[in-house]
Amino acid sequence: MSDTRLNLPHWDDLAGLSDDALPLLPTALLIARDEYPELDPATYDRMLQAHADHLRVEVDSIGEWPLKVAAINHHLFNELGYSGDNDEYYDPRNSYLNKVFERRLGNPISLALVQMEVSRRLGLPLEGISFPGHFLVRLPVEDGVLIMDPFNGGRPLGVDELRERARSNLGGETPDDNVLAQILDPAPHRAILMRMLRNLHGVYVEREEWDRAARSVDRVLKLAPDQADAVRDRGLAYLQLEHLAGARADLARYLKMEPDASDAATIRDRLIELNSERPRLH
Repeated sequence: MSDTRLNLPHWDDLAGLSDDALPLLPTALLIARDEYPELDPATYDRMLQAHADHLRVEVDSIGEWPLKVAAINHHLFNELGYSGDNDEYYDPRNSYLNKVFERRLGNPISLALVQMEVSRRLGLPLEGISFPGHFLVRLPVEDGVLIMDPFNGGRPLGVDELRERARSNLGGETPDDNVLAQILDPAPHRAILMRMLRNLHGVYVEREEWDRAARSVDRVLKLAPDQADAVRDRGLAYLQLEHLAGARADLARYLKMEPDASDAATIRDRLIELNSERPRLH
């Protein structure tokens, strides 16, 4: 199969695209290409298409959407062995889609992308949910929506479990029907991609890999240039890398964007220290 649909976009073009026009799978592979520059998008297009083609006759013979997606989940998670990486959850490879295809291991959002893309190729409009904690997926059905957990084999989740999961990630407050419905709204492509990049940023900060941490939030800003937290986080990573001019520019911009932020005083003090430092001789 040609990789025409997976021609990777250019980073500088993404901010100007609407959420609907922002290509999800190609941009996820573009994120992976930062770490794996030899990545060939056609390879993963063929993998996805093979998954879908294997299922097509079976899925087409099933009438109800929940049963169709159950067949897809069985193939992906039971037969092919895609699963959540419980042993090394914060391994950065779990966020890079090429490695998820190759290792059949991932985190909730990367496994959701595989599940969503295969389902869409089979005519099912599976959508992502930027749920607090673990990313989830949803399928419209006659009486509402079916919510599933791709990190745990696509297991369906009931309302009570969803409330409890949300409560544990919302400071102990149980969401009412309206709040839960808002939480379960489908996530735009931009929000999904930004969450992937923020996951990577968190992993690399924990590992003190500051060049990769800076790159991850720089890519967030390629998608959404006015994200104040990403500006701050890039500035702090630049600071660790001793890229002082970049750190000054980003931290000053952050304070201009968010003068009343809870960390504004801390950032302001750090910026004063930076501005008082003399240039180093090399």
